[in-house]
Amino acid sequence: MAALATSHYDLDAVRADFPVLTEAHHDDVPLVYLDNAATSQKPRQVIDALVAYYQRYNANVHRGIHKLSEEATQAYEDSRTKIKRFINASSRREVIFTSGTTESINLVAQAWGRANLQAGDVVVSTVMEHHSNIVPWQLLAAECGFSIRYVPLLSDGTLDFDAYTSLLRSEPVKLVTVMHVSNVLGTINPIAEMARQAHEAGALILVDGAQSVPHMPIDVQALDVDFYAFSGHKMLGPTGIGVLFGKRQHLEAMPPWMGGGDMISTVRLEGSTWNELPYKFEAGTPIIAGAIGLGAAVDYLNALGMDCIHAYEKALTAYAVERLSEVPQLNLLGPDAARRGAVTAFTFAGIHPHDLAQLLDQQGIAIRAGHHCAMPLHEQLGLAASARASFYLYNTFSEVDALIEGLYKARQAFAL
Repeated sequence: MAALATSHYDLDAVRADFPVLTEAHHDDVPLVYLDNAATSQKPRQVIDALVAYYQRYNANVHRGIHKLSEEATQAYEDSRTKIKRFINASSRREVIFTSGTTESINLVAQAWGRANLQAGDVVVSTVMEHHSNIVPWQLLAAECGFSIRYVPLLSDGTLDFDAYTSLLRSEPVKLVTVMHVSNVLGTINPIAEMARQAHEAGALILVDGAQSVPHMPIDVQALDVDFYAFSGHKMLGPTGIGVLFGKRQHLEAMPPWMGGGDMISTVRLEGSTWNELPYKFEAGTPIIAGAIGLGAAVDYLNALGMDCIHAYEKALTAYAVERLSEVPQLNLLGPDAARRGAVTAFTFAGIHPHDLAQLLDQQGIAIRAGHHCAMPLHEQLGLAASARASFYLYNTFSEVDALIEGLYKARQAFAL
């Protein structure tokens, strides 16, 4: 199975593009990086793009008429075009640069939500959401008086779709806000069907795509979502850059949520008018280097092919799920491999997740431990924390084996 799965692209050549993967870890132990749901590593091509901007054409964008500014503007806007094509937006005006998924969701909450939500309205979310898709709505609900309803989970870690349908039929729902792939359970939610039902009920849908865009082909038109948010640092790009896709008619109707340079058309003491999309939502000096780096990351992903990446990761995750199920006293969270992304969170009887992560780190294996910014989900599962190994396009089947070996060593250390 490993040989078949790696035939999609040259894995050795891919790994050679990532300098950190050749770095020595504790006591010269090779690094096994399995914390990709938190952030991905960066290939040389992205690093080189960042360095090139700062070394060769560092300048502010859009209004300068000198050569450096024109070159920086071209590279910045080229990245927007690349992302438009990458997610199949209908127009580059629908691609808003932000600092990440969190800011993208907050932008929708403050610009669309503040203008459209009021007492008596309902926002539907789920109990598996990341805090960044819970807290902004709680803050706004406290001001505007609308209610938030949460779709529960079934025992297998998938959404209770009957409950979702019932909420849409019985409540005055204005917005559905849901993650595409759970950063804990790995659950892949049926976004196209959720969008269809939301629209039939007269609601819009916002999707947190932080854990989906890096790993699978995304077509926002086929999904028919109204808003889609994601982060650059989880898809080989720099930190501090992200994207909000929004259907043009919604973005046109929304007021800006931050004021400053570049988002205006005219400014007078009596009042101001706003710039056209997408600049209406990009106040001030934008994240120029980050956007250029994200464009380089998109180039890299396109060169490998998102279909190939997704197929490889599905095989790798299935192998990880199979191997993890062999470990005594380990409880794997979430659905079967066919319905999950490249995420495996688990608990280990007798070993706290933080202790486990520390023991694995001593063996060169980097995983995540904690509530993963999903405290309500962990509370529903009756857990304070979990351990999480998450995979990406450069991980190998032998690294999964190293993780399993590390877990057995942890059992020995705790005399389990």
